[in-house]
Amino acid sequence: MTFDDFWYVVALSSQFKPNQVLSRTVLDEWLAIFRGKDGRPVALRDRCMHRNSRLSTGHVCNGQIHCPYHGWVYDQTGQVVAVPAEGNACAHLPNRRALTYETLERDGYVYVRLKQPQVSQDDSIQPFSMPHYGESGWATVRVINRFQNTVTNCAENFIDIPHTASVHPGVFRTARRQCLEMNIERRDGSVFVTYANETDNLGWFSRFLNGDRHEIRHTDSFHMPNVTSVHYNMGKQRQLFITSQSVPETDQSTLVYTDVTYNYGIWNFLARPFVWWTAQHIIHQDIEILARQNEGLQKYGQQFSNTPADTIHVFVESIRNSLAAGTDPRELSPKTTTVKFWV
Repeated sequence: MTFDDFWYVVALSSQFKPNQVLSRTVLDEWLAIFRGKDGRPVALRDRCMHRNSRLSTGHVCNGQIHCPYHGWVYDQTGQVVAVPAEGNACAHLPNRRALTYETLERDGYVYVRLKQPQVSQDDSIQPFSMPHYGESGWATVRVINRFQNTVTNCAENFIDIPHTASVHPGVFRTARRQCLEMNIERRDGSVFVTYANETDNLGWFSRFLNGDRHEIRHTDSFHMPNVTSVHYNMGKQRQLFITSQSVPETDQSTLVYTDVTYNYGIWNFLARPFVWWTAQHIIHQDIEILARQNEGLQKYGQQFSNTPADTIHVFVESIRNSLAAGTDPRELSPKTTTVKFWV
């Protein structure tokens, strides 16, 4: 098993307009993405077979992409169907086919998998189902941001509580020296975390989200290779999911698609601008701190001094390292531990 086995978001469905081509990078592979004649997403290697020009700078007409350099035309299977310099005839070029990749459209996202279909692959691997997306009574705010760091460090940040009081003071938690407890389990290529003793340390909107100060039912999870999901349950019509898919563009660039899905009852519509602004404000703070971390990693290497409060990080890294070594993280031995920490 490798990172190529998995599905990665390359765009929102709404970004795909007819006769439009998008340029994307996943795992250092350049992609030209467009809709074919049947309306389905098409992903080709962003390279014309003729003179290596970028197909993504060309144009799409009737579901076929035209290279901007000499006008070679490719259909949705990657087959060259016209060569203008040959009078558009290409019957003598039957084996000219660009490298294509599988695509899939779900939950308002378009996904690509780089593993070639003719190579043995695990069909049980599917895109992560976005919690309550499009369901009645739920609303979703969707944001896209680029981080200058690795998928591993992004994913760890998104489900790391200890940093929140330092990086997001007031907005999302304040340092109180409150003792919390987390139960952490690693199994089947995922990490599941359940927290205890949380009540109202949620920043600006604590009174609205949990005015009666009930104990918050808070769970976090990581799912191989790149998905994190945070769930706050504060009672009826006070639930919030923050789900992020971290897409590896290069070793130093990660494009993160984040859904904030909530059910605030009659407040769903009115809350949307506040949810969007708060999400972006917090994410921009994380972008900055992860960029600073990346500077240190580039100069001094990835050598960490872990404590028990970093157990989530250790479990996530074990899964990512297993994939990097070409092994299946689902074969790692299950582990469960309980850790106390202070925020």
